[in-house]
Amino acid sequence: MAVGASELTQLHPVSGVRLSAVAAGIRYPNRLDLVVIALAEGSVVSGVFTQNAFCAAPVTVAKAHLASGVAPRYLLINTGNANAGTGKRGLDDAKHSCASLAAICDVPTEAVIPFSTGVIGEHLPMLPIIANLTGAFAFLEADQWLPAAKGIMTTDTRPKGASDQFKFEGQTITVTGICKGSGMIHPNMATMLSFVATDAPVSQAMLDKLLHESTETSFNRITVDGDTSTNDASILIASGTADVSLCDSESSPLYAPLKACIDRLMIQLAHSIVRDGEGATKFVAIKVKEAANAAEAKSVGFTVAHSPLVKTALSASDANWGRILAAIGRADVQDLDVNRVTIHINGILIVEDGARAASYTEIQGAVAMQSEHIAIDINLARGSVSDTVYTTDFSEEYVRINADYRS
Repeated sequence: MAVGASELTQLHPVSGVRLSAVAAGIRYPNRLDLVVIALAEGSVVSGVFTQNAFCAAPVTVAKAHLASGVAPRYLLINTGNANAGTGKRGLDDAKHSCASLAAICDVPTEAVIPFSTGVIGEHLPMLPIIANLTGAFAFLEADQWLPAAKGIMTTDTRPKGASDQFKFEGQTITVTGICKGSGMIHPNMATMLSFVATDAPVSQAMLDKLLHESTETSFNRITVDGDTSTNDASILIASGTADVSLCDSESSPLYAPLKACIDRLMIQLAHSIVRDGEGATKFVAIKVKEAANAAEAKSVGFTVAHSPLVKTALSASDANWGRILAAIGRADVQDLDVNRVTIHINGILIVEDGARAASYTEIQGAVAMQSEHIAIDINLARGSVSDTVYTTDFSEEYVRINADYRS
């Protein structure tokens, strides 16, 4: 079950990046579940990771390898097993998988960055992973973005990817990315993995800046169920193979068009995760307007988005605006004047002056809530700051998926 069209647009190859996906049988037979991404020498890599204190072993190893000073050359991703909650053995397994691929590729162990996603609390099945690394290395090609997108899926119902291009100094600059995520979705960031690459030349400092800023407005503004995962990672790669001037500061001519392209693409990827939320039947954009500051706008948006009562009403197409009011009222907003709050659902004024709008009818609400795409606009009338959070409804299918996940 998912919201909206399922077909991926064309995923352009990125010069300096090759990918492969193989079926290693990590959890299920005959399913792509082991992905290798190879990066050209000289590539620059930036990463942001989960803030969950019980971060998975591959997150710990990935951070250490990125901070080692050794240039990243390969990304190694497995699905079916999160290698989280696995103690010292989990760390040893993550390091061993990196060392095994590094030996095949003739690079230092630290040049391999590991990622895992799947069931928590079970040890990584090393035999099928190690046995399939040689094959994965042999199949590396520039046009394998779609198989790689399929190879990182867990409860996802469809692969997720996006690609964009723009002209700069007479050259075509490409930005392509894939991601996975469906449940246990909530900042910072979500049960998600995201890998975005460009052939633009970018300095490490600027790549870090681009990733952090884009993540904040994309993956850190989505939620399906309010659960922050142990394995989240968002990776931005600059292979630097495009023959254009280096982006090494905000004043660089390349900075503005590259940032705009990366922002668009990462928001598109983030939305694709929400649209494929576990059991989702609605894609919901909650926009908070005229807040006094960014913190309270974000608090109101996420409080409404996390409310089980709001989310079940959305699933039932029930315009139960009282649940939205209650969620706004318990958000972290000091001295909120409820008499100034207004709420629109898909353009229909439902609440004004802190109460049901005089013009509102239940028929209007029922019509507005039938859509797969729901826009909830909340005006606090306190300032000039706006923010938007993206979420889904809660359906019976969500409960079924998560009740059966380990079976």
